[in-house]
Amino acid sequence: MDVYQGAVASLVPFFVSERAYTYAAVSGIVLAASLLSSVVQPLFGALTDRWALPWLLPVSTLVGGAGVALAGLGGSYALTLWAVALSGVGVAAYHPEAARVARLASGGSHTAMGWFSLGGNLGFATAPLLVSGVVATGGLGASPLLALPALVGAGLCVVALRGLFGLNSPRTEGTYTSAKTTDAKDAKDDRDDWASFARLSGAVVCRSIVFVCLSTFISLYVRERAGGGEVAGTVALFVLYGGGAVGTVVGGRLATRYGRVPVVRWSYALTVLAVAGVVLVPGPALYGCVALASAGLYVPFSLHITLGQDYLPRRMGTASGVTLGLTVSVGGLASPLVGALADATSLQVALAPLIALPALGLVALRGLREPALQGEA
Repeated sequence: MDVYQGAVASLVPFFVSERAYTYAAVSGIVLAASLLSSVVQPLFGALTDRWALPWLLPVSTLVGGAGVALAGLGGSYALTLWAVALSGVGVAAYHPEAARVARLASGGSHTAMGWFSLGGNLGFATAPLLVSGVVATGGLGASPLLALPALVGAGLCVVALRGLFGLNSPRTEGTYTSAKTTDAKDAKDDRDDWASFARLSGAVVCRSIVFVCLSTFISLYVRERAGGGEVAGTVALFVLYGGGAVGTVVGGRLATRYGRVPVVRWSYALTVLAVAGVVLVPGPALYGCVALASAGLYVPFSLHITLGQDYLPRRMGTASGVTLGLTVSVGGLASPLVGALADATSLQVALAPLIALPALGLVALRGLREPALQGEA
């Protein structure tokens, strides 16, 4: 599924080259993918707190793929906005239930949740290669081919859910529901810590803005600063996304040894330095700064999910919808501002304010306590 979140940003250079969109126009496309997702993902989280919705996983995967597949068709800007918005709804529907299922299957293990996040981040990482391979060869008109991973992913979802909970099987339909009920009973004596959850969410919002804005503009920025054309931009985006493959697993292991909150704080501190390097360092060394930024942004990714779930043990679906949804997608709301500033000045000037955001996130994390685990560590 996450290949389609990465695909929207990966399409940006092709919208610029084939349709001559401005920075503000392409950031509006990212906004369209994020806006509906930002609004409806917490709602899906609340629904999964009340009912078992395993069927939502394959269906939302198909919806996410269909939106991206339609995004390259025709030359209408409005159609493109509607298509990526549809993809955003699919992403919104998928994440809360997926995070809850993963939590139940993993028993609350940080390392296991890291592996769960790894799958999504591998999707992000392969998106630039997939989009470049399809669109660079056949143009934006070949975008329907991008629906193929959704078909495969939906099939794999069905197989996995049948193995775990017996999706749509009368004999085992109660297994999934009873797992959710047991999970709720285990948390019945724990109080939701909304204050800590709000501070965590504030930090994740800062992370989200940095990540989404870098995802949107890094391809174009590296082409300006380091040269190399479309290949250089694709490589930079792959480095940004590919770091998640390592970062999420490393984050889970570090959290097991040092605790989640300290590891999250260290990551935000690293991100401040790394984003400063992205903005200020010229030439090929820029790729190293992008890699460091990727590490700082991805190491705390799965830890945000489990921290949010443990701060709200009675509302794990809601917690997942916010940490994976509202606070992740909200970064897309800031991208038009960055795009407009870039049109008026330059990309370097427009990206410079991103340096301050991880520092603000670090302030929000000060004094945050390590919550009690709702499962195996």
